Amino acid sequence: MSGHSKWHSIKHKKAAKDSKRGKLFGKLVKAIEITAREGSGDPEGNASLATAIQKAKDASVPADNIDRAIKRGTGEMEGVTYEEIWYEGYAPGGVALYVQCLTDNRNRATADVRSTFTRNEGSLGEPGSVAYLFTQKGYILAAGPEDDVMLAALEGGAEDVTPSGEQWEIITAPSDVHAVRVALEEAGITIDDADVTQLPSVTIPVDGASAAKVLRLVDVLDDLDDVQAVFGNFDISDEVMAEVI
Repeated sequence: MSGHSKWHSIKHKKAAKDSKRGKLFGKLVKAIEITAREGSGDPEGNASLATAIQKAKDASVPADNIDRAIKRGTGEMEGVTYEEIWYEGYAPGGVALYVQCLTDNRNRATADVRSTFTRNEGSLGEPGSVAYLFTQKGYILAAGPEDDVMLAALEGGAEDVTPSGEQWEIITAPSDVHAVRVALEEAGITIDDADVTQLPSVTIPVDGASAAKVLRLVDVLDDLDDVQAVFGNFDISDEVMAEVI
């Protein structure tokens, strides 16, 4: 699992670009709507909603936008009904990609995802072709003294804590990510990223030539309005990553 923090580098770059176009806010608000609809509008009793709200706050989404998203999710306000769809495919070099979509038009989402794979030297796979390679987990990237991080994370309910450079990767059950984050923050630990993600069971090393193609496909997929997140099982060295992002 160690090395998942490389995703953070990609996400950070992507977030900076998305925020200028307003796309990031739209994706975060959509996630709040979905989690409120699937659970409840009370973050105290809906851990997924609490995580989605915190992620939106981290990105400086206005409180009014968050409140309206919750109300649309619970039906207090009229809104669009989104369907969650997962697409599975391959990037250059045989890298598996697992794509989460939240859409109000399945045909549009399918056509856009399929054409994006095709135009970028990838291929859309059949359902089940890559899903088995990924496991849903809570993921936190934190910085702080080892003993403090370990103690707070494990007391908060974390499953695993591993070093990642000067930071720590903390794995939790999907429903525990918010509780573990709170425990870390109360201990004075700096949180750099906290989300529910899809961790690959195996990774594929990618060299410089293929890395740019893989990251290009990830970037273009993530730029689609219906795409909420893109997960992959590539392993790119720090040196190559520095060259291509």
